[in-house]
Amino acid sequence: MAFLADHLKRIKPSPTIAVTDKARALKAAGRNVIGLGAGEPDFDTPEHIKEAAIRAIREGRASKYTAVDGLPELKQAVAAKFKRENGLEYKTSQITVSAGGKQVLYNAFMATLNPGDEVIIPAPYWVSYPDMVLLAGGKPVEVVCGMDKGFKITPEALERAITAKTKWFLLNSPSNPTGAAYTRAELRALADVLLRHPHVHIMTDDMYEHLIYDNFVFTTPAQVEPELYPRTLTVNGVSKAYCMTGWRIGYAGGPEPLIKAMAMIQSQSTTNPAAASQWAAVEALNGPQDFIPKHNKIFQERRDLVVSMLNQAKGIKCPTPEGAFYVYPSCAGTMGKTTPTGKTLATDEDFVTELLEQEGVAVVHGSAFGLGPAFRISYATRNEDLEEACNRIQRFCGNLK
Repeated sequence: MAFLADHLKRIKPSPTIAVTDKARALKAAGRNVIGLGAGEPDFDTPEHIKEAAIRAIREGRASKYTAVDGLPELKQAVAAKFKRENGLEYKTSQITVSAGGKQVLYNAFMATLNPGDEVIIPAPYWVSYPDMVLLAGGKPVEVVCGMDKGFKITPEALERAITAKTKWFLLNSPSNPTGAAYTRAELRALADVLLRHPHVHIMTDDMYEHLIYDNFVFTTPAQVEPELYPRTLTVNGVSKAYCMTGWRIGYAGGPEPLIKAMAMIQSQSTTNPAAASQWAAVEALNGPQDFIPKHNKIFQERRDLVVSMLNQAKGIKCPTPEGAFYVYPSCAGTMGKTTPTGKTLATDEDFVTELLEQEGVAVVHGSAFGLGPAFRISYATRNEDLEEACNRIQRFCGNLK
């Protein structure tokens, strides 16, 4: 339509949401569909967190506006979390709270990017990163990090990507979509590059911090190199580890001038996140944490099941991720093959489309995340569904000619 803004032409709808919506539509039409596209835990929000929100509602603490970028009590809980778990000291004036981690990232880009400013984004990446940069007027600089590199950017690749126009380096660990996580030594090597380029700021998306396996030890860049602290925005939230995707609470710690600018953006867009959700998040951060390792044990069992079964499918190669609840297998071995219905697979989008149509398994094609031919599976669902889905994928691949 003629009255729509030109900048909408630069972006596209979220592929992960599109896959989930298509799977729902097929289910509604009576198809037996296993949806492995959505990036959210299948566990319910823990009871003590739900009760905190209910108490806030009953006591009238959820009925009014809060401070634009977060309740003082929630900012204090976030600051305590950063100190307790990451060794990072933030004053409450250095903390922002938004309606999900996505809004934190969006506010930061809107507050800092001028036309032509570059943001280095390792690929595969979460689908929203490049589009948010484009909406803010910046230029995403995608650095492909293949399976041979463990889906992680190397110091040499980071060095090559930095220019005079680089404003941000965006790092997501553990990663959506690959589950790859950076060790302390790997972050140390990246920090050494960043120390040589003081004009580059660091944005870390640590949303999957607590979802790690095999005794992996999580660290974040400002923790590894204190000299990076003044130019780092450390982003996190309660969505994944606390099973609160629908509550929409993300947060970050960073330089006070940036935090103030992000609050100004938020004040003219959404104002405060929902008050009841904020009180729930206070309890999430301050309350019992013992359910997290219990959930992780289940996630790790699911990961091992999926990796094992996918590696038995013809033409599929699936590495074992260190964290999150995704696997990112290559389907390069199926390219050029033909389905029983006569469709030749030329792209990973063909692969996932035919897999959904023929076997009723919904996954997301890898090219949507910046690296194909591959696909992403979320294993945050029941073991029975995962096993059945993997059996169907094995059958689908076995029927290719």
